[in-house]
Amino acid sequence: MRKQRFLVLEDGTIFKGYRFGSEKETEGEIVFNTAMTGYQETLSDPSYTGQIITFTYPLIGNYGINRDDYETLNPSLKGMVVREACELPSNFRNMASLDETLKNYDIPGIDGVDTRKLTRIIRQHGVLKAAFVNEEADVEATIASLKTAEFPTDEVAQVSTKTAYVSTGNDLRVVLIDFGKKENIVRELNLRGCDVTVMPWNTTAEEILRLRPDGVMLSNGPGNPEVVQEGIQMINGILGKIPFFGICLGHQLFALACGASTFKMKFGHRGANHPVKNLATGKIEITSQNHGYSVDPETVKDTDLVITHVALNDGTVEGLRHKELPAFSVQYHPEASPGPHDPNYLFDDFIQMMNENKGSVMNG
Repeated sequence: MRKQRFLVLEDGTIFKGYRFGSEKETEGEIVFNTAMTGYQETLSDPSYTGQIITFTYPLIGNYGINRDDYETLNPSLKGMVVREACELPSNFRNMASLDETLKNYDIPGIDGVDTRKLTRIIRQHGVLKAAFVNEEADVEATIASLKTAEFPTDEVAQVSTKTAYVSTGNDLRVVLIDFGKKENIVRELNLRGCDVTVMPWNTTAEEILRLRPDGVMLSNGPGNPEVVQEGIQMINGILGKIPFFGICLGHQLFALACGASTFKMKFGHRGANHPVKNLATGKIEITSQNHGYSVDPETVKDTDLVITHVALNDGTVEGLRHKELPAFSVQYHPEASPGPHDPNYLFDDFIQMMNENKGSVMNG
């Protein structure tokens, strides 16, 4: 007989379901993801550090888990909520079930939940604090505790590499600042011949300049960009000296470094089906997204930045470019695996920008 588990929200809502994955209880910020595929990439995305993920799509775990699709080998989400966790995956690449994988990483899950209802609650109320408790727990005490709970704000430091390392290529030299990177960023750069040096989140501009790279990539990552002051200072130190490209958190830090501001969204953008308009071409791109903060468009007006992309669902800023210097960023994920691949061309744009600015910027 399966053991029960309760999902408790800070507003007092309680969902009853069943345990899978780790037996432990947990608490965190609860969010929802609307992607129809890529659950393994989602659960291993460092940008979900400290969060409980609700999957709106009902087929989770159906094609199993395999070694090649991890975005990090140390998943750091707090929990997973699904309508049904598939117990018998069917895929020739499958190496483990979802249940086995969550047990291995000590991550609890709950299934049997009405995820449509839960998603509506999050959309209406905004992001909520939530907890998984087992059937013998005091639910009322859990609700009271959630209302005053404060979660850590050092998520970037938790997930960033502690030491620099190299993923070897034979062409342009790129420094990738790891704020909580997805491994597919490295894969995309290596695919284009780049020699990639991955460095910790608090690497200084001076340390980067000493390496004399052709370009710098600012990765995705979790949490509030305003607390990552070391990253903002680093960007100010390399702006105009080395071409760079920012993704997700890297995009937000680029905006902050140039004088714009950011804000916490009501429930964020998380999924693989978000339409974004390229303002230069008019083309609509279908994108993968995972962020709870956004750049304030009104504050961009007084900076040296121009908005290049906007979200069609709510008009939020999805891309920025410096008016004069070789630097640009996007809020969404051009490295998205398994997709969509509409914005993958941005890596080629980065390669072109580095080639065009070789020798014309002071990078040492």
